[in-house]
Amino acid sequence: MKKIKLHNPFKELTRFEWILWIVSVAILLVTFIIGGERNPAIIAATLVGVTGLVFIARGDVWGHICTIVFAILYSIVSVSFMYYGEFITYAFMTLPLAVISLISWLRHPFEDSKEVKVGHMNKKKWLFAVAGTAAATVIFFFVLRAFNTNSLVFSTISIATSFLAATLTAFRSHLYAVAYAANDIVLIVLWIIATMEDPQYLPMVISFSIFLIQDIYGLISWKRMKKRQHGTAGEDT
Repeated sequence: MKKIKLHNPFKELTRFEWILWIVSVAILLVTFIIGGERNPAIIAATLVGVTGLVFIARGDVWGHICTIVFAILYSIVSVSFMYYGEFITYAFMTLPLAVISLISWLRHPFEDSKEVKVGHMNKKKWLFAVAGTAAATVIFFFVLRAFNTNSLVFSTISIATSFLAATLTAFRSHLYAVAYAANDIVLIVLWIIATMEDPQYLPMVISFSIFLIQDIYGLISWKRMKKRQHGTAGEDT
């Protein structure tokens, strides 16, 4: 079985992707400077996050390596504001699913290229994704309530959208971007609430706003990949 070999992901970026990444990083750095940000976890998490999404949008396995690092850093930031829902989601769900996705992507390259082969969602996969999302949502709702989690409703919705997005990513479906975009919107709301109490969290609002833009690009990019690789049928592999 062919496997994707690790490489320098920056060498593969298109001109547009370079612009998208540079502008995203620049906006975040300006936000940090203006806001006097000194929390290294917040700075590192946002920069790693926007970088990873650019790679995922082009089907590059380095995106999941960045996601693993981001999940660890983001968990630290979430605990600092008692967003236990986000901590549990990223530490115990997003992180392990990112590892699974990394393995899946490494094992399913598209021919001899450095991009992953786009998968096809069948009934069995959809059943697993929907049932898993429902189960995770119900279970974590009670867990979060027991921990008196801030913004319980939004935190629970975040778990649902995040689990679905991570599952679709592991299945290599282009629809992962739709679920992550929904998750971005929820997280923007969560961190706006946090920022109203402590301005130091403004970079997280900016970060997830940029994530939203990148996930929209990811959907467009993956649709092109799917058409290029399999045509409109999208064969399952």
